[in-house]
This record gives sequence, C-alpha cells and structure tokens, in this order.
Amino acid sequence: MRRYTILILTAFMIVLAAVAGMAIPVDADKKNSGVPIAELTAYTTLPAETASILSEVYERENHVRVNFVPMTSREILQEIKDDAVSDPTVVRTVDIVLTDSKILREAADLNLLTPYTSETNDAVKPIFKDEQDRWVGVWYDPIVFCANRDFMRTTVNLPDTWDKLAKAGNIRVGITDFLAADAAANLMFQMIGNFGDAKTYEILSDIHPKVVQYAKFLSNPVRQAGMGEVDISVAVESETLRYLQNGYPLKIIYPADGTSCLLTGFAITTTDAAKNQLAAKFADWLLGDEAQLYLQSHGFYFVPTNPQTLAYKSFAGKNLVLFDDSQEFSYEQQRDFLDRWITDVRLK
Repeated sequence: MRRYTILILTAFMIVLAAVAGMAIPVDADKKNSGVPIAELTAYTTLPAETASILSEVYERENHVRVNFVPMTSREILQEIKDDAVSDPTVVRTVDIVLTDSKILREAADLNLLTPYTSETNDAVKPIFKDEQDRWVGVWYDPIVFCANRDFMRTTVNLPDTWDKLAKAGNIRVGITDFLAADAAANLMFQMIGNFGDAKTYEILSDIHPKVVQYAKFLSNPVRQAGMGEVDISVAVESETLRYLQNGYPLKIIYPADGTSCLLTGFAITTTDAAKNQLAAKFADWLLGDEAQLYLQSHGFYFVPTNPQTLAYKSFAGKNLVLFDDSQEFSYEQQRDFLDRWITDVRLK
C-alpha cells in the first residue's frame, strides 16, 4: 500500500510539473520586463531552503517578491507586538507571517492579525484554522512510527500505539532528544495534554531503556531505522517520506491512539489594503497544489490542510488521529516538563 501511495504521489508530481511548465510561457520574463515587482515582507520560522523555494517560485509565476525574514517563534511574536503598538497611521513593517500555529494563536488572542477569507481557505477543516479567520494552517507534519522492513519480518505484533511501543519486548528505538527540536518537545507536551503527565512519563520511562541514542536532529532516527541501526523510530513523517523516496526499506505506522503534529500557519498583519490583497492571494497559493509540487520536488513532504488538493489526496495518513492540542502550557510549564523528563527519565 505504501509503495502504491508513493507511485501515486510520483505520478501526481510529474503531471503537475507538466501542467506548471505549460502554464508558464517561454517569453514570460519578456512580458513582465519593465513591470514593477510588488513586494511582501514575511516573518517566518521556515528553514531558509524551504522559504527560498517558495519565494523564488512565487516571484517567477506571480511577479510578487516575498522577502522572508527568518526568526524564532518568540522573536516573531515580539516583533509583531512592537509593530502593532507603533503609530497606527504608519504601514506596518511586516505584511505576513508563516510560522508555528501556536504563535499565531497567541497573536490572534492579542488582536495582532488581520482576518482574511477566501473560497480556498474556507475548505480547510476548522481544526486547522482560527474560527475568526485570523490565521489558517497551510500544512502539517505529524509524528509517526517508522519501522525497518527487516524488523517487520521478525515480529507479528508491530507496535501501533504508544502503549504498545512502550511495552514492546527486546526492540531498539530511535527518537530525537526532546530538548533538540520543537517537533520532539511538542510531542511530549501534547502527550501530557492528552494522556496526563503521570501516564506520559510512564510511557517515556518504558521507552527509555530501548533507545539506542537520543538524536540531535529530526532526520537521524529515520536514517537509523533505514540503515537497520534501530528497529523502529519515533519520527516526523516528512523525513520518513524523504527517505522512502530515496529507497530506504521503511514503513510508516500511524499511532492509533493519536499523535502530535507541527502545524505551519499563515496570517496577515499588514493594514495596507493593497498589500492585504497581495497577501490573500499568496495565502491561497500556499494552500494549493503548486506550492506542494515545488516543495515535494525539493524533498519536502508536508500534509496539506486543503482537502481539495491532489497532494492531500495522495497522502495515506491524511486521516490519522491527531491529539487534541487545545490545552496550552506556559513557557514555564514547558520548561518544567522538560526538566522533569531529564531528571526522572533521561538520567535514570
């Protein structure tokens, strides 16, 4: 089934690439020469390579330059706070934000975002957007179990829940250090929000003796599973799909009792009417197949939130069970959770 899904995904990419190529005339640059380039300033937590792909393609196809400014989540929130309290008659420094949905929720609660609606973002499920349309999720990256296929041949009880993974017998597990990446820390916080702290630490304590190494990067647990250094890894789906595309013997298992994800969302902050229209058009583009096509062609595999896209329909795990992430923890609470994991699990 997985190989079949990958074939569908590959076919989808080839078809869309052909369509995209047909849609851009050879003399497009000549036709647009002399036309002023409109610009948008975007604060983002996206990796530089991902932001560069989106910016380059969008400028070429729409003659609008998106100037991405890389920042941390907290820096983005502080910057748009500072921007909003300046003279309201002055156009804001930043026009749009593309970042973790948790930061967008905070910004929305502080009335720092400009609502936008369109036929495209109306198709996105309510769990992936703000109910007042102040931000919308464009894609997400869930945590999955990534199993080595040789290991699968030796067991009939493949773990498909967190409890089963914790209680599994003599297996080797790969996982990213919870202190090393937002996606890993987010997994712990959402487990606590859904299972409670006692149950979560029990699961993590049972998994700990099986861990071969706590990786510093999200890609390493996938590589370990692909090379047979571990039997099963707790990993982000995007990295797993990238390794699968490169021929590694892996299988994705979606935890039946739920999992976390990092939801990347888009919001408009500009108060300028003309830029607001440009921003809304860019948001719709991010929610479409073209953006996914170019991301996938460069090895980035995220699950789109727009169910109308071909990219969404090609993902086998689009109906996976996601944790309820409505419970918010303060920065201090998150630090306490991580400190407790170090003392009660990691160092024991």
